[in-house]
Amino acid sequence: MTQDELFMQKAIELSALAVEHGNEPFGAVLVKNGKVVYTNENQIYTKTDPTFHAEAGLIRRFCAETQITDLSEYTLYSSCEPCFMCCGAMVWVKLGRLVYGASDKELCALLDEAGSDCAELVFQNSPFRPSVTSGVLREQALEVLHSYFKSHKKG
Repeated sequence: MTQDELFMQKAIELSALAVEHGNEPFGAVLVKNGKVVYTNENQIYTKTDPTFHAEAGLIRRFCAETQITDLSEYTLYSSCEPCFMCCGAMVWVKLGRLVYGASDKELCALLDEAGSDCAELVFQNSPFRPSVTSGVLREQALEVLHSYFKSHKKG
């Protein structure tokens, strides 16, 4: 198993835990120098905050707790391609690298929606662009999403 797969596995595990905790199936892991420094799961329902996505919540909490606002030396692993809001937050903290499993288009296909290339659209027009690796453990990420969204609506 590669390092990317190892950390993505943790993000996918967090996405399943998010469902167990009453939220939507999204998880995120922040890594620096090959070590996990912070994790978060989607908490939009339990925090009654529709902006508390796994990635934005992770960035908000990590920065507040550590006083670190420049994440150029960090990699964020996300079980699914981050939305526009979360990608925007990654620009503001100068995230060094983003790795995700399922794409937004794949997620939206499960919901009979079109979806978009969120990361590409946000990063291509931004002054700071993290490097992006997509599709890591894609099938495992899609399994968790499919399991949840076959009986739930998004948001």
